[in-house]
Amino acid sequence: MVFRIALLLILSLPVCAAAAEPPDFAQEVLPILSAHCFACHGPDTEVREAGLRLDVRQDAIRELDSGVAAIVPGSADESELIQRLFTSDEFSQMPPPETGKSLTAQEKEILKRWVEDGAPYAEHWSFQPVQRATPPRVSGDAWSRNEIDHFVLARLQSAGMSPSPPASPQTLIRRLHLDLVGLPPSFADVQRFVSDPSDQAYERIVDELLASEHFGERWGRHWLDLARYADSNGYLGDELRPDAWRYRDWVIAAINNDMPYDEFTIEQIAGDLLEDATMSQQIATGFHSNAMKNTEAGVDKEADRVIQTVDRLSTVGAIWLGLTVGCAECHTHKFDPITHQEFYQLYAFFNNLESKKLVLGYRDGKSESPKEIEKREQQLQKLVNRIRRQEELLGPAQSALLDQFLVTLDKPTSRRTESEKEALEHWLADLQTDTNKLLTEYESLSHQRPEPVEIVAQGMQESRKQRKTHIHYRGDFRQPTQQVYPATPQFLPPLEKRQEVADRLDLARWLVQPNHPLTSRTAANHLWQHLFQEGLFRTEENLGVAGDPPTHPELLDWLASELVKNGWSRKALIKTIALSATYRQSSRMTAELQQRDPENLLLGRQFRCRLEGEIIRDLALSSAGQLNPEIGGPSIRPPMNKRLTSISRNQGWDVSKGDEKYRRGLYILFRRATPFPMLTTFDSPDSTSSCPSREFSNSPLQSLALLNDPVFFECAQQLGNLVSQPELVEGDAWIELAFHRTLSRAPSQEEMRLAQAFHADLLHSLEKSKTADLQAIVLKPVPELSLQQQAARVLFVRSLMNLDEFITRE
Repeated sequence: MVFRIALLLILSLPVCAAAAEPPDFAQEVLPILSAHCFACHGPDTEVREAGLRLDVRQDAIRELDSGVAAIVPGSADESELIQRLFTSDEFSQMPPPETGKSLTAQEKEILKRWVEDGAPYAEHWSFQPVQRATPPRVSGDAWSRNEIDHFVLARLQSAGMSPSPPASPQTLIRRLHLDLVGLPPSFADVQRFVSDPSDQAYERIVDELLASEHFGERWGRHWLDLARYADSNGYLGDELRPDAWRYRDWVIAAINNDMPYDEFTIEQIAGDLLEDATMSQQIATGFHSNAMKNTEAGVDKEADRVIQTVDRLSTVGAIWLGLTVGCAECHTHKFDPITHQEFYQLYAFFNNLESKKLVLGYRDGKSESPKEIEKREQQLQKLVNRIRRQEELLGPAQSALLDQFLVTLDKPTSRRTESEKEALEHWLADLQTDTNKLLTEYESLSHQRPEPVEIVAQGMQESRKQRKTHIHYRGDFRQPTQQVYPATPQFLPPLEKRQEVADRLDLARWLVQPNHPLTSRTAANHLWQHLFQEGLFRTEENLGVAGDPPTHPELLDWLASELVKNGWSRKALIKTIALSATYRQSSRMTAELQQRDPENLLLGRQFRCRLEGEIIRDLALSSAGQLNPEIGGPSIRPPMNKRLTSISRNQGWDVSKGDEKYRRGLYILFRRATPFPMLTTFDSPDSTSSCPSREFSNSPLQSLALLNDPVFFECAQQLGNLVSQPELVEGDAWIELAFHRTLSRAPSQEEMRLAQAFHADLLHSLEKSKTADLQAIVLKPVPELSLQQQAARVLFVRSLMNLDEFITRE
């Protein structure tokens, strides 16, 4: 982070020097102070050193007990802070050498110039109201396609740089498909766009992809990372949550329907508190159910409940506020203006949450043959007839009640109301023994009918018995101190309460009120991040004082205000970004870019990044023609190595039947303690906490997975079979088809030459292979080809599916 800050400052030097302006506190000074000083001289009184507080101006400039002032506005020579930054005396040097922190010469000069300018303070940039800046105009601008590009181009030109040329049509359409739906374009789609790469054709593709039902799957996965979604409780017990997928499907549907982000927010945080809350709005509160739950024997249930409550607060803070709220659980936040008390005031909003089983309906229980059903119903009717023949024994008054009580007897005992039980008991007491015996026999036989199974989802609700919320001394719930009530931090806009005591619905509406400085910025940055790999502020989980400053603050605010202006429509903002020239740039790294902006902070090119594990699997299935495109439904279980299922909680891992196992990676059952190996190999989050940005690593295990994982090998077999059809036996058309299906393009002449040579090498290597070994490689023999020839084609397409280009978004 420190390197990024320094690089940003260096890149901005030509502008600052030319204008001879003093350093900007929020953008240049505050990041340095927060990174190096606030841990010991910040908001937290318990760890504050020498009584010096540097995050508040009046404290920073006052005379200390030592008789000196850390900052004397206008005089760097008299300011102890500046003297200690530049001294070579290790005993008085700041930061102390033992901290391992040090300032660059550039950072020291920034602080010195700031003090000489009078040491003006300003609120941290993200705590200030969103300001919709007017996009700058650049003379001779023929590159820009919308407002986004004006901001980016002005920034590049101020650094003496130019944007990269646009990506090729082949690259661009594949980029769009991977970014918006996570599936590759067909070769026909690519060819159509190559023949007409006009702006109108490009916009039409964007609109089609945004309207695709697969858009909700692609962008729903991004949200599920934030929501720490999983199909199990976690911890050692790690029990499954068989109905968790209903929340996942709610997310997919909401995103496909472009549910406004403010409604999307309110329904997840407090859907149960809405007036006449619908079942969908209650399912949305499953967001809170994603917290881990400890079900081990002997666990302290109250301790676990507190942990879940802290997790819910921390997750909401990370997603919507972009702040590390959880850092204030044990003490006042070391960097951001969130006190220890304010943490528990926020905690109070979630302190009365409890699980609620949402019954969506019923379905038939175990299946029976028609003969079994008919036989039982005939026996029941015979019993009813025998009972009716005893009407004279029942009386006129009693026999009239028979039909009513037969309905009660049909119900399982557990589903009878107390009044039904009491009425039945009194009625039976008045009947003769023979009639009672027949009714008992009827009840027993009736209960052999398969009991309807509840269709349920997991939601949340307020507990009937309200808990009092106390500050936990040093975060220990066993040491409660002062009682507090639901409230929001004072540095943010005031909370509007509907009643005397605020609740989650008030909190949710507060988050999305138009003047909130954090929610729209965080949301806009999340959308930008998934179209560029990196956000406009690189610490996606932290807009606070300790986070990176935004690379393009005016652009970020413009995007945030545009999101709100368009009714919180995410699709509208995604389209605006996708249509920009900035998005359409080539991702090629040039020597100049490598030297001047290696991290692409100025957006002089697009980002090139490896795809997520789920999408890589989807690409393999799609290339092989095996992908099951069905949307939603229970989680699936693809094949897993038996050595893993035999020693883990996945011992009951029953592989999904038929084409269910070929559904998208989004639907793979994710068990927290023993997640699906292929996904973790490709850096999927562990779902124990909110994940705003995935890590991307490169390891030999990834190559081995692409070669040998059962799904990937089966895809290679299937694709090998497709390129071995009778019409493709002769010539090189099968090689072209393999390129079309895997890379969405035709091979170049040089690639065709290399492919022919590689295929010849494969044939040679298989010459002495046993028939059984060749049969193990080939999925289904084709009469027109020998096993050796077909096996070579399987191995050839497997190599294509292992190319960097296949698993990378350009």
